[in-house]
Amino acid sequence: MKTMYSISKGQSEFPALVRAAQRRGVATITKHDEPVAYVVSREKWESVLETMELLANEDFQRQLKRMRAGKVKYYPMEEFPD
Repeated sequence: MKTMYSISKGQSEFPALVRAAQRRGVATITKHDEPVAYVVSREKWESVLETMELLANEDFQRQLKRMRAGKVKYYPMEEFPD
């Protein structure tokens, strides 16, 4: 279930809005029942930034294409020394 706050409810319940974003990753701020802004948890934001950095990396893009084409071999962890 999405966490949504109207602007006025978000203002009056700001600590609850922040806790909701921390728990769920994102809380939506609405105006006249339409989303106008988001409060994003630090964890979620760092995840988004990491994904953007990976997708901007050419080496990662090449490996991702190889993986999607089935050209990557996976090994069980037990095969690696400690």
